[in-house]
Amino acid sequence: MTETAFPPLRLPQPATEAQRLFHGRGKHHPGHEHLVIDWLPPVIVIGLYRPVARYRLTTLARWLHQQIDGCEAVLLQHRFEPAGPVSALLGHAPEKPFAIDENGLRYLVHPGRNRNSGLFLDMRNGRDWVRRHATGKRVLNLFAYTCGFSVAALAGGASAVVNVDMSGRALAIGRDNHRLNELPLTAVRFEKLDIFRSFGRLRRRGPFDLLVCDPPTRQKGSVDVERDYPRILRRLDEFMAPGGELLLCLNAPRLGRDFLLDAVAALAPQYRFVADIPPPAVFADAEGRGLKVLHFRNQTPGTHRVDSTARGDLPPRRPVAR
Repeated sequence: MTETAFPPLRLPQPATEAQRLFHGRGKHHPGHEHLVIDWLPPVIVIGLYRPVARYRLTTLARWLHQQIDGCEAVLLQHRFEPAGPVSALLGHAPEKPFAIDENGLRYLVHPGRNRNSGLFLDMRNGRDWVRRHATGKRVLNLFAYTCGFSVAALAGGASAVVNVDMSGRALAIGRDNHRLNELPLTAVRFEKLDIFRSFGRLRRRGPFDLLVCDPPTRQKGSVDVERDYPRILRRLDEFMAPGGELLLCLNAPRLGRDFLLDAVAALAPQYRFVADIPPPAVFADAEGRGLKVLHFRNQTPGTHRVDSTARGDLPPRRPVAR
């Protein structure tokens, strides 16, 4: 951000929904590559990827506050620092989690509590895709975080969802997200597990009709996406149903979509690429380094090696009213 120029702000549409307003990281706005701005009604969060003079930030905060009706606070997050600390430029940082809206569903966020607020805004179209394609399906949500995909799946009529993550705190928020949307907890499980030590349990819980896999790029001591994605792909036949579908997500800037295409072709060739699920337009990335979400479908039904009656204690398939 220069001393005189403001970023070309994308005013929220609709203003009641959470969304990214500006995405300098996509390299489409020279001079603003270090800046992102999110609207989490009623709070604006400015994310910085390098230091900026305080007076410039204060000027930006005042300008943003004037642009958006209903803005009660403008927060600043230093994304270039490991903990991503958050402070208030205008107003006050929320002390407790609060609910935001997205496509008629509600999710809890708490900017400032952790490095991530509780919902990844670039995955909006992925959640919408799952909601539209989950009817009657048994869904496995790996690296579930706060279970946004699970909320979308059940809202779309999924018969059952299993959420797997190593963070009990994130799964607890996920459980609250389901309650917030008045979704039946009888149709969902929250499993605090190390995925790579739990394939036997996944096999017993399956088979699943839809797998959503959204791993972190790297977590010290637990996940390295380049090493670990293949470990999941080569085990798919153990827990996926005939004709099953994959929604594979990748947010590693140094890895392109070809990483997923090549890995699936080598390790799970029965799954054929169907389509990309692009993020919202505001997240467009000039270098292809942003979020990649790819849809695959098993083209060889009837080859599943798991007894389809071995479904653990999840509810059986049931017809979904439309």
